[in-house]
Amino acid sequence: MTRVPFIPFHRASIGPEEIEAVQKVLASGWLTTGPVAQEFERNFAAYIGCKHALAVNSGTAALQLALDVIGLVPGDEVLIPTYTFTATAEVVTYYGARPVLCDSVPDGFNLDVSDAERRITAKTRAIIPVHVAGEPCDMEAVQALARRHHLRVIEDAAHALPSTYRGRRIGTVSELTAFSFYATKTLTTAEGGMLTTDDDNYARRIHSMRLHGISGHAWNRYAREGSWYYEVENAGHKLNMPDVLAALGVAQVAKCDRFLWRRRTIAARYNAEFSANSAFEVPPDGGPSSLTSWHLYILRIRPHRFGLDRNGFIDALKLAGIGTSVHFIPLHLHPYYQRAYGYKLGDFPNAEDAYSRCLSLPIFPDLTDAEVDRIIATVLRIAGEHDPEYQAGKAVSA
Repeated sequence: MTRVPFIPFHRASIGPEEIEAVQKVLASGWLTTGPVAQEFERNFAAYIGCKHALAVNSGTAALQLALDVIGLVPGDEVLIPTYTFTATAEVVTYYGARPVLCDSVPDGFNLDVSDAERRITAKTRAIIPVHVAGEPCDMEAVQALARRHHLRVIEDAAHALPSTYRGRRIGTVSELTAFSFYATKTLTTAEGGMLTTDDDNYARRIHSMRLHGISGHAWNRYAREGSWYYEVENAGHKLNMPDVLAALGVAQVAKCDRFLWRRRTIAARYNAEFSANSAFEVPPDGGPSSLTSWHLYILRIRPHRFGLDRNGFIDALKLAGIGTSVHFIPLHLHPYYQRAYGYKLGDFPNAEDAYSRCLSLPIFPDLTDAEVDRIIATVLRIAGEHDPEYQAGKAVSA
């Protein structure tokens, strides 16, 4: 039997521009944080429309620094969706604070603001909404909640470049927004992240704290125009982005609109085919006034509609040469969060329902039309083969 080519869940979109940019950095002899990282920050800020964009070595680092600048301390609590990657919550524990998990909206993935409000206590300091798959959260409701209870808002926009909320690009809506440039993201620097803000004081502290709490432009003290002298103003961190990675970002941010167009085209094809099949629920898209980045295409199956659960569906796709993933296993189902905070199965029914039925299909700019056709045909074939009505029709025709 001929083996069909495997379509991976993700394939990085790296072209000659990225290769040339990295080679120039390597040839320059300056590999760590320097002028290319600064160029990336300027270009990213201009693209987003924010005042300050500060490059770091991961999206997790961006969240960590955001919590630093709001002054999170031991005993504080931060509202976090359970439907997210562990980084969103783990950074809270770095400060001795408690991540307070919240449910998802019914029939969706993003934070349920009404559920979050029920979990507020006198210790609650902040809320971190996560734009799952790039679909913008209801930021008007989040901001209203924050005003009522005097909370700080930090957006986890790891999936949300370049999403928009009511005409405003994510990264300009709240006082602090964290982006990720991990290998699978809509813009990649292999590993990396960015923290955006319009607050000058925040920017100054982030600039210092990402590199050991050192004053001024300490990164260039080895350059001709630099100085050997520096001062350590705070006990900082080692979270800076090197130029060799920032070079990828410079090349990629110039392609963001092109990447988004391709992702939207693929998502439209998927939606047109899968929305007509009662076995599936297509992803939410942010509504008429907001636009998703389509970082992920999360398809939900209706197991009662046919005789195959989510795990079985993933296995069947893998056997057919289609790579998938699952976003996310809710945090309250992981051993650490159960052991440390007492969470258990059944605590967040909306998130559990979404998780039990979801799988993420390939959606990346270099996915070819032929590959998209094959993914659609394979998904529909597997669904049909396990549909009782389909099987009954085959029996009759036989």
